[in-house]
Amino acid sequence: MKLFNTLTRQKEEFTPDKPDQVELYCCGPTVYNYAHIGNLRTYVFEDLLRRVLEFNGYVVNHVMNITDVGHLTSDADEGEDKMKKGAEREKKTVWEIAEYYAQAFLEDMDRLNMLKPTKKPKATDHIDTMIEQVQKLENNGYTYVGENGNVYYDTSKFEDYGKMAQLDKQELQAGARIKVDKNKKNPADFVLWFVSSKHGDQEMQWDSPWGRGFPGWHIECSAMSSKYLGDQFDIHCGGIDHIPVHHTNEIAQAEGASGVKPWVKIWMHGNFLVLKEGAKMAKSEENFLSLTRLVQEGYDPLDYRYFCLQSHYRKELAFDWDGLDAARTGLRRLKEKVLALGDSEGKLSDKYMTSFTEAVSDDLNVAQALGITWELMDDGEVSDEDKLVTIRKMDTVLGLKLDEQTKFELPPQIVQWILERNEARAQKDWKKADEIRLKMEVSGKWMVKDGPGGTEVRPK
Repeated sequence: MKLFNTLTRQKEEFTPDKPDQVELYCCGPTVYNYAHIGNLRTYVFEDLLRRVLEFNGYVVNHVMNITDVGHLTSDADEGEDKMKKGAEREKKTVWEIAEYYAQAFLEDMDRLNMLKPTKKPKATDHIDTMIEQVQKLENNGYTYVGENGNVYYDTSKFEDYGKMAQLDKQELQAGARIKVDKNKKNPADFVLWFVSSKHGDQEMQWDSPWGRGFPGWHIECSAMSSKYLGDQFDIHCGGIDHIPVHHTNEIAQAEGASGVKPWVKIWMHGNFLVLKEGAKMAKSEENFLSLTRLVQEGYDPLDYRYFCLQSHYRKELAFDWDGLDAARTGLRRLKEKVLALGDSEGKLSDKYMTSFTEAVSDDLNVAQALGITWELMDDGEVSDEDKLVTIRKMDTVLGLKLDEQTKFELPPQIVQWILERNEARAQKDWKKADEIRLKMEVSGKWMVKDGPGGTEVRPK
């Protein structure tokens, strides 16, 4: 099995430290708003990685954190507090915001048929773990306290700082992406523990050896992953936006605290989902689409999963509605072919399983693997029984529920119109029934017909 390692910028043969077991950490969501479909593309890639590892016979210890503590809206020590921003937006406490959006994210994972992580540690449950790692860094000489009382990481003390992003000392000293801060010795230094915040009195604060405050943006991932996976583990995942700062700082924290190098053997990063006109999908820009929005437009969540699987995780993927329509059509056609096979299983097709395994094991080349599933379904020399058992095995990687009927959720407005139209038909008010039918059909997204149980609606 070969995986692309961001640290070395090349594909590498993957061999875990423990025989037949993989230690995997994925940066989880910051739960101050709904995840947008760009965020979810990264989690689809990580779910695919786990499925491919398990397909290849590994037991995966998959840890994904839930960031439910107030953090800043940029990778540097600036910007708005995310949890506070969410609480002010909805006039709730930060704790209520965290709980609500954590559950919303987990529901999105279920709707996209993602495997549940082995552990989902919450940041607020691991403040002591973060403090312990900061203390280790302090004891090892990597920290200093600024004039404002905040505890900073001294990046000049860490020899390999910037290796993840392949930044040299000149670039670091120039302070690219980092605002000048009089409290820092070096532009790239970052806060490990805040006791002084420009946001004033925050709800989320804890006692620490340096004063009452809250953790910095980067410390939770290195602290919690080390707690659950050890001082050295196999794979760490996230989005490419984490490379220059967040993951760079995680390495400095973990390796500075433990002295063990390398902390992580293979780093893997998913590329951006962008809107067709080129704008990055970001909550801060207020131009994001949620999975619920796609459902309201008549799409099954697995249509979006199929859309993501058509492109390699390291390539930028442009989103538009036409592309999602094409993905929906493709998934429906594939499901129709699978459902037409009956329910009797034969034996696995060695030819197709070999080519499928080679594709997904080559740095998750799932686009090629999807093409192989179509070749299998269209091969007249393979029996229906053999096709069924083979496609089901392939679907343990794809996660598309290919042998299940597509289920879809109707938007509340459509549900209301169905009720009103059924009532109108019951009263023989055919004019009103026709008017309501027209309303449902005018968007071009819905097919309406009359069935034994009344009005039946499904996406086109």
